[in-house]
This record gives sequence, C-alpha cells and structure tokens, in this order.
Amino acid sequence: MKHPFCLMLFFISSLLLTSCNNDDNANDSTDNLPNVSGYPIVDTGTTSFYSNTAIIATPSVGQAFYGQDASYSGNQPAYTNNNDGTITDHVTGLMWAQDMGDKITFDAVKTKAANATLGGHTDWRVPTLKELYSLILFTGKVKGETAITMFIDTHYFNQPIGDVSLGEREIDAQVWSATEYVGKTMNNVETVFGVNFVDGRIKGYPKYKPATGAANTMYLRMVRGNSDYGQNNFVDNGDGTISDLATGLMWQKADDGVARDWETALSYSESLTLANYTDWRLPNAKELQSIVDYSRSPQTTNSPAINPLFQTTEINDPDGNPGHYPFFWSSTSHLDGVNPYTTAVYIAFGEGLGKMNGILMDVHGAGCQRSDPKSGNSADYPQYFGPQGDVQYVYNYVRAVRTISK
Repeated sequence: MKHPFCLMLFFISSLLLTSCNNDDNANDSTDNLPNVSGYPIVDTGTTSFYSNTAIIATPSVGQAFYGQDASYSGNQPAYTNNNDGTITDHVTGLMWAQDMGDKITFDAVKTKAANATLGGHTDWRVPTLKELYSLILFTGKVKGETAITMFIDTHYFNQPIGDVSLGEREIDAQVWSATEYVGKTMNNVETVFGVNFVDGRIKGYPKYKPATGAANTMYLRMVRGNSDYGQNNFVDNGDGTISDLATGLMWQKADDGVARDWETALSYSESLTLANYTDWRLPNAKELQSIVDYSRSPQTTNSPAINPLFQTTEINDPDGNPGHYPFFWSSTSHLDGVNPYTTAVYIAFGEGLGKMNGILMDVHGAGCQRSDPKSGNSADYPQYFGPQGDVQYVYNYVRAVRTISK
C-alpha cells in the first residue's frame, strides 16, 4: 500500500499533467469534439402534421398528406453547452459560438474568426452555408416581418432579432456564411449566401448595399471542427439512382418533368418504384439542400446548382425565356403568414427569380431556400410575392430520396 504522502504527490502530479495536456491541446481541431466525419444531416425537428391549411392528426400510409416531414425521423439534434461560450453538436461534429456579437461586414468576418480565441480555441472559421444550415429547425414560426419562434434552438444558441428602434425589421437578423454566390443577384450585385434563423430561409445577400454602396452588415456565428461537413460523395448507380455516401441518402437521378402541388408531390414520392426500391419519399428541407452544388449556377456554368450527375428538367421563366430550372418541393412545411400552415419549403436549383420594378431577375441566387403556397389553381400561377417580387410557381418539381440501408 502506498504511503499517503506518495499518493498526494501522485494526485498533484496527475493534476499538473492533465492541466498541461489540456493547455497543449487547447488549439487542436479535435479536442472536446465528438469523433464525427462525413455529412450526417440533422433532422428539422418537425413533429407536427399539416394539410394545405391546418394542423392535422397523424396520417397513415396511403392517406392524404402522408410522407411529409414528420412522417420520418432522422438524426435528432443533440447539443452540449460547454459553459465557455461554445456549443458542441454531437451529430455533425461541429462546435459553434453560442453568441454572435455585433453585426459586421463580410470583409471583416474572416478576420474576426481568425483572431478568435473563444473557449481557448484558435481554429475558428466562417461556416459554409451547409454547415450553417445544419442548425436550422423548422419548428420556427414567423408572420411576415414579425418574429414569433426562432428557427434555431434558443435553449443553446443566442439569436437576436432586428432592432426596430433603428428602423430594422424584426427579421433583420441574417447570418453570413462563407459561401459566396458564383453568380450575381439584382442584375449585377456581388452576393453572399446567408441563413435567416428568424424567418427560416436561405438567400443571397449583397456584400454592399445597392442603394448606397456601403458595406452590408450581418451576424457571424463562428464554427470549428468536422471539416468534411457539407462535402458530398456521389456515386451514379447506373439504375436511375445516385447515392451520396457522405449523407447515406440515395436520390432519384432525373426528375420526371412534371410540376405538382405539394400534396401530389408527397403522394408521387410515396408511390414511386425505382431501381426495385419502393421506400422513396419526398426529402425534407435539409436533405434537399444537401445536394445543392454552390459552385454552379445558370449564370456561370449554364446549369442548375447541382452536380452534373443529376438530370434536371429545363423550363421557361415566367416571361417565356428558356434556360431556367424549376423549384423543387421538400416535405417540410414553413410556418409563415396569417395562416402559417399553407406554405412548404422549396429549394431553387435554378435562379431564385423575382420581379422588381417590372423586371424579372435573380433576386435570391441559385440554391436559395424559400417557400411556396402548397396549393392553388395552376391557371393563376406564377404570381409574385413580397418586397423582391418572389416568383411563386406552386406547381413545383420532385426529386425523391430514400435512406440507404446499413
């Protein structure tokens, strides 16, 4: 048996060694982070079911509105508050800044991240759009410009709203990503994608305000950890399907060229048999956004913003001009408006078109995430909505997905 004094020395030495090891590892990119690689998609958090106009009881297989987001459960959000201003995401292997500080320009975001020592770490970076979008939850709710429930878990993350005393709208709390749009919006404006966790959308934001030329300012939520996150690993299976080995999802290679309302899109996906698989479904918003290729755009590659392994129907824009691409439905409802149950999320793989001052243009960028009414008379659409005159098609396209069995 060891002498008590020796045990005391051993205990003190162990503490010192642990302290030294912690100091040595303070800047290591893997310390205090779960061992996660690849691109696991975090679930949207949605558990309620909706028709075109209301909350409904849980639909059964074969019933109307079965196959929407809440019908399927993915990787549930799992966070730890490290009590040092950082939050660890156990699904993605990413660590986040809990707070965002003041709004800053895009030119300043890289400098801020590079100089940060939050939580004793010095390997902070500006998140890519796919990293940032991993945090979104579609349990949020907004009513036009009025914030109601945030589209992020506010138990862990501090999420301000716009300062109305300064003339801002409550939804003016947009967050920069590192993903610059390869095209231009508003005819010729340099644009960076960002996520708005107050109104639950992705769009391209101008680096400089078009009206004044002054640098635009938005929030930055820094990230560190899993550098593989957001990188796809596509394999063409040669049977009309494409597997993403990074996310564990299999995709319909080509859309079928048919525009549908939301309910019909759900039914089509649930009934699809492709490559001898019958477990196809309409992807949720985060699954669908995972296959956007932000290095591509109609303006720069004459293609939709998706890997060229996929085939996408070309359409005319509302003015009849060719060379455009449809919006694609997700299974996720977007709670906005006087009746918050009437719209569902889409991803624009082509330009995010809007009509401003009578001119149709790319106002949000290829790869934006917006929402359309779930139903309507096809003869009445497209219509234009909101301050940027967003094109509303209502009858959107489908790219079905299934989970690859392990």
